[in-house]
Amino acid sequence: MLDSGGEMRQQSFVIETKNGRRKRLKVRRLKYTCQTKVEVEITGGHKEYGSSELKRKVKDVGVPVKVLSVSFSSTENDIVLSSSSGSGSDERRKTSGGESLETLGRGTYGVVSVQGRRKVMEDAVRAEVGFPVNGSRGKFDFFGVYDGHGGADVARACRDRMHEVVAEAVELERIKNNKKDPVDWDWERVMEVCFGKMDEEVSGIAAARTVGATAVVAVVTEDQVVVGNCGDCRAVLSRGGVALALSSDHKPDRVDELKRIEAAGGKIINWNGNRVLGVLATSRSIGDKYMRPYVISKPEVTVTKRTEEDEFLILASDGLWDVISNEVACKVVNKCLDGRIRRISIHGEDHHHDHVRSHSTSEAAAVLADLAMARGSKDNISVIVVALSKTS
Repeated sequence: MLDSGGEMRQQSFVIETKNGRRKRLKVRRLKYTCQTKVEVEITGGHKEYGSSELKRKVKDVGVPVKVLSVSFSSTENDIVLSSSSGSGSDERRKTSGGESLETLGRGTYGVVSVQGRRKVMEDAVRAEVGFPVNGSRGKFDFFGVYDGHGGADVARACRDRMHEVVAEAVELERIKNNKKDPVDWDWERVMEVCFGKMDEEVSGIAAARTVGATAVVAVVTEDQVVVGNCGDCRAVLSRGGVALALSSDHKPDRVDELKRIEAAGGKIINWNGNRVLGVLATSRSIGDKYMRPYVISKPEVTVTKRTEEDEFLILASDGLWDVISNEVACKVVNKCLDGRIRRISIHGEDHHHDHVRSHSTSEAAAVLADLAMARGSKDNISVIVVALSKTS
């Protein structure tokens, strides 16, 4: 039999055990999936590798890898990075709340997807660089961010198929109009066909009746940036230091969306925010068959001519945009790409006077995700940063 002191110690042990389990679960949720496209000079010439291949190659040849951990002060512009170089795993530093992030050289794009404070991961991302279209001039780069709700099935289906659907639609557009130059193509029609077909394909998924995903995709050609958006993911272009929104969020209370929904017989109900029929916080999505015709899959499309002042493109889910403005996001990425950041070594030495140029898009994407977490984002966070400067 335990005395009162023993009972108190036992209760204290149980409480500490529960708290420890909660902390482990919390850390487990804050995981990154990172991807970057870089060129690495290995014996035999240059070759492109994805992030997993790169880690294996770096290990094989013993190339030093820059390892970063990220933290933030109370001010939005004071970004502190801890960095080190080394090939040994014992020198790695963890990104706050996630796995270690490794970068080598400068990637054309960087991808970070974070589960964040959500119990499940419903975001999905895709990047396809340099896919050709027969008979057309040049190659295209494709980027997509998909934010699932009610489950991840539709977002994952979009991740696996949307880029292929776009490639097929682009090929048909070229053949139909016999035009080789993408500048002459009807991109609005192409994107509408793609989103419509993707919506039809996911209707075959049993869960798609009550599961959906918002989507923003970008096709980057030599002369244009084409963006198709359906929902509240967002695309932002940095041009000459100015943030330009290339998409407009489809929120139920947006004036034109509200009129469209009410004309179709639907209602907007304020239930923890404005929602279609009190359920969905977005007025457009892929899937969500039970919400038709109020919630539609038709995208809004913008075609932007590229200029010499274009610096980079950011695609992200609302887990980022709910807590970070377009302007702040562009400032943060600019600081990362230009090396205008305050660095602290693993030994705590302040090297903020050393303006070493990192030029890492993957690093910039990770910094944005961490900043969103630091500002209290409660959603999954997915970010793609694409370098557009023709001199990069």
